[in-house]
Amino acid sequence: MPLLYSIGKVTVGNLLMVGWQPHVEGLEFLPATGGAIFAGNHLSVADELFLGAVVPRHLAFWAKSDYFTGTGVKGFLNRTLMEGLGAIRVERAGGRAALTAFDAAIPALQGGDLVAVYPEGTRSPDGRLYRGRTGVARLAVAAGVPIIPVGMIGTEKVQPIGRLVPKPMRGVISVKFGKPIDTVGRSDDRTALRELTDQVMSEIQKLTGQEYIPRYAPKRDEAA
Repeated sequence: MPLLYSIGKVTVGNLLMVGWQPHVEGLEFLPATGGAIFAGNHLSVADELFLGAVVPRHLAFWAKSDYFTGTGVKGFLNRTLMEGLGAIRVERAGGRAALTAFDAAIPALQGGDLVAVYPEGTRSPDGRLYRGRTGVARLAVAAGVPIIPVGMIGTEKVQPIGRLVPKPMRGVISVKFGKPIDTVGRSDDRTALRELTDQVMSEIQKLTGQEYIPRYAPKRDEAA
């Protein structure tokens, strides 16, 4: 576990567990060793905070490339922080550039690390669960690791869109883990990846009880 991540687990992680007291289910489904993808619904920025707090192992999150390429003192601090946390760099340009995040995640997963992915691609604008994008399935099949469904409940109440820090609310958040979905031997053709993604979203919906919308979530500016 990276040093800064370890420090964060002891400080921020423990603060979140004691201060907000999230309810956790399904820890028995978390692998003690080996790589895996955590695929969850996305309600709030706080999803990453509380997911990282309850998972006992290092969990690699994605971070936009700007945090790795900035200049000056701020750029140095951001770069040091991201590298110290073991974050995976992702390009926002799309196309081949965006695939570099996958290129970085595959060896990390095959090396035994855990990676968090939000298949909806953006935060839900209204609390409902939207259609998943196939990137999570493509990554899991390419790396040969299982997908663990994650259901986050209540994070949008603790830290709604636009709020910088979580509200001090105990017992509102639940983090639920489902049974791992094996991907070894799965085909990587478009139809198979779509089926696997839909299976993942179905398992997430069972954990959260959210209304499922069979279309992609709108971007924040489109939802306004």
